[in-house]
Amino acid sequence: MSPSTTSPTASSTLSPTASSTASKDPIGAVLVVGGGIGGIQTSLDLAESGFKVYLLEKNISIGGTMAQLDKTFPTNDCSMCIMSPKLVDAGRHRNIKILTHAKVERVEGEPGHFKVLVHKKARSVSIEDCKACGDCAKVCPVKIPNDYEQGLVTRAAVYQLFAQAMPSAYGIEKRGIPPCRAACPLHVNAQGYVALISAGKFREALELVREKLPFPGILAYACSHPCERECKRIEEDRPIPICRLKRFLVDQVEEPEFESKGPEENGKKVAIIGSGPAGLMAAHDLRRMGYSVTLFEARDKIGGLLTDGFPSYRLPKKVVDKDLSIIEKLGIDVQLNTRVGKASAGALLQAFEAVFIATGIAGTGSITRAFNGLRGTRWGTILADPVTLETSL
Repeated sequence: MSPSTTSPTASSTLSPTASSTASKDPIGAVLVVGGGIGGIQTSLDLAESGFKVYLLEKNISIGGTMAQLDKTFPTNDCSMCIMSPKLVDAGRHRNIKILTHAKVERVEGEPGHFKVLVHKKARSVSIEDCKACGDCAKVCPVKIPNDYEQGLVTRAAVYQLFAQAMPSAYGIEKRGIPPCRAACPLHVNAQGYVALISAGKFREALELVREKLPFPGILAYACSHPCERECKRIEEDRPIPICRLKRFLVDQVEEPEFESKGPEENGKKVAIIGSGPAGLMAAHDLRRMGYSVTLFEARDKIGGLLTDGFPSYRLPKKVVDKDLSIIEKLGIDVQLNTRVGKASAGALLQAFEAVFIATGIAGTGSITRAFNGLRGTRWGTILADPVTLETSL
């Protein structure tokens, strides 16, 4: 059997080679499921007998329960003294391939010719590059209960199961999406930047916010913070003031001049009609994806409700201007005082691969009249597919 990657999510298939499949002779490879002391010893015995062994373990390193024991019965010997040489032998043996952070999904075939589908989770740390020095764990701000120590102590999010672990490398275990992040419409990593703030890494925290949110200043003042309603801290006392922490970053952290001009253009052009929140966000995301973006705005300034929908004491103008300056720096072409009508709609469809309509409900009537074939609804909105949001045109 030989492993081969079957998907970007690190799933692997252990399957016989073509020449071996044609033969009736058994395949000279064995899959051992479970990396405890029994699985390790079995793998070593099979490997010494000449078999190719795939040792599969659900944790990020082999060792199993015995690695957690202090003494073994009945000799009262140190369990790690017995296991450590076997861990080293299994890791160095040329006939043993260790598959950690993995589980069996499906088994097909017959004895001697099995085909096994293995799902291997991302380790998030390269085994080849990791030196197991532990520097990453020292600076990691996230602390969670240590399962290896039965929850008696905490460990960092990046961790090694135990000191003598094999493979000798650290890893990060992903445990789903935090409820605060799931509740955010933009899925901003609130848990991540709150942890960075607690560690005093303010600039890194703001960079993490900007990965999903190009306008952190505006949202720091105007956000309705649904994340706080889902914060699990409310089960103890009160939710963490996530929005106020984001505002602290915006007000206190001095960012260097924004340098990015977006990636190289991929040759495809997209037109965006309207420069309100939806239009600006679409322009930002499309430009970061490599598209050439042209933004059409009927007024003499961009922003829509961001500039006219909030009083200055609620959303200061300097905050809006600072955030919206990113649009020009990304190389987005902004056409102000340009109203799209029947005369220009046809040319727009010819010049661009796609058109994104972000005029808001107030501009629906003029847009449906400008584009022949664009249908509206009885509620005054544009008819669109509920899943893809494609219009009838």
